[in-house]
Amino acid sequence: MSNISGIIKSIRDIFRKDPGLSGDAQRIEQLGWMIFLKLFDDKDQQRELIDENYTSPIPEELQWRNWAENDEGITGDELINFVNNQLFPQLKEIQVAADNRLGVIIRNIFDGTNNYMKSGTTFRQAINKLNEIDFNSSKDHHIFNVIYEDILQGLATKKDTGEFYTPRAVTQFVVDMVNPKLGEKIADPACGTAGFLVCAIEHLRNQVNSVNDHKTLQDTITGTELKPLPYMLSVVNLITHDIEVPQIENGDALSRELTSIKQADKVDIIVANPPFGGVVGDGMETNFPLNYRTKESADLFLILFIQMLKEGGRAGIVLPDGSLTGDGVKARVRQKLLEDCNVHTIIRLPQSVFAPYATVNTNLIFFEKGKPTTDIWYYEHTLPEGQKAYSKTRPIRIEEFEPIKNWWNDRLESEVCWKLDFTKRVQDAKVKAKPYWDKAEEAENTIAELKNKLFFVVEKIKENKAKAPEFEGVRQELSALISENEQLAKSNKQTGDIIYWAAFDLDIKNPNKVKEEVTYDRLAIIKKIESNQVKISQILNELKELAL
Repeated sequence: MSNISGIIKSIRDIFRKDPGLSGDAQRIEQLGWMIFLKLFDDKDQQRELIDENYTSPIPEELQWRNWAENDEGITGDELINFVNNQLFPQLKEIQVAADNRLGVIIRNIFDGTNNYMKSGTTFRQAINKLNEIDFNSSKDHHIFNVIYEDILQGLATKKDTGEFYTPRAVTQFVVDMVNPKLGEKIADPACGTAGFLVCAIEHLRNQVNSVNDHKTLQDTITGTELKPLPYMLSVVNLITHDIEVPQIENGDALSRELTSIKQADKVDIIVANPPFGGVVGDGMETNFPLNYRTKESADLFLILFIQMLKEGGRAGIVLPDGSLTGDGVKARVRQKLLEDCNVHTIIRLPQSVFAPYATVNTNLIFFEKGKPTTDIWYYEHTLPEGQKAYSKTRPIRIEEFEPIKNWWNDRLESEVCWKLDFTKRVQDAKVKAKPYWDKAEEAENTIAELKNKLFFVVEKIKENKAKAPEFEGVRQELSALISENEQLAKSNKQTGDIIYWAAFDLDIKNPNKVKEEVTYDRLAIIKKIESNQVKISQILNELKELAL
């Protein structure tokens, strides 16, 4: 591992010498597309040995072996000119059939990627170091996967790229608990760098026992990613994990009309960490029913997940506290989730799991589509003893989830976990809300009667204007009663609704948490105050002497 780790470190050190590269995001993008082309060409050479009819979608003169592999190859300005004026323009416009997924992937990657390097000499140095890795060597391949995970983890430490990476401990735990089976179609509609999908591949690896099984695995791992950098990184991630043709769509999963998702499009498993705290593009919310339209991305993704799942389909997703609470659209989104799906488990995570990208509290939500929620189990995952927060050097670890895994199939309440009887919660809310709803209905009925009377009075005034003054007082009185009852209906309806919708608030605090009792030694406090007063008097006296 140290050799490949050293190679990657050397490349990144070389990058720091180039005047065109500024910041980690640019360096990772540069390294990403270089790795992609080298990796793709290594795989191409392997495919050519297996299938003599195979033709690479990359034109021959643009293949890594023909411009980069020779350590004594083009360098300096010639290299920069080739990359900027031939390699990138041609790969961006590569002509391939719509069903040539590899060709489409290449075009998508280079359409959204840049060459930032300006020095052809340092560029050649970086290329020559990368050539030391053989992606067709099983040893190099395995070690590189570990190093690549470290590279991706570096994204998490930056505010502008942290959204693309979910800590490995979280992705692995979620996949382990959802427990996908070979043959089930797995999707991550906001896949970032494909952390969840890679964990799913590794989880299924032991179930692959034949060539057909391998093909099944290839065909059932799917994802979508909008932004160019994570899209490229996700493709590389899947290829290095032996997915020959990654089924990652480069686009926005929210851009599709919800009603266009038919049975054939639905999946068995969704594992995802949708972007939260963000605002969707203009008009994107119109792809969703009016009842659920919002600009909040996490809420729209939740509706999308429900629609995408087959009956009996399972999901494990990350959601912020903000999606567990709130009224209006947020409450209606949760109502749909809870009525269409069995939300059986919510793991409450500490605040710093996604820092510095996000410092909000987050949760892992597990649900199955097809049955309404009855009971919800909560588990409060706490920081390791003595640790105040997670950080770059001390991130959340998979070992921390062992107690939850042990509890998962044998659930008992404790100081960190509790069960919510959701069915009873909703029933109780309806009972409490009913008197207010009844009063609102009674007021609405009264309004209808008063409006009929008002109509009669107005008609009388029209018929006999001479008696208008006589009826005017009655008209005003009826109008006032209507206004009064409208306010009564509105306030009672609102009160009943507040009581009812509160049942769908899932931001439930731990009722079993033992509160530490704080005891005070009164005599010690008095002595401390007296001691401080003596010191203050001494300082005041010293200041007075100086002033004289």
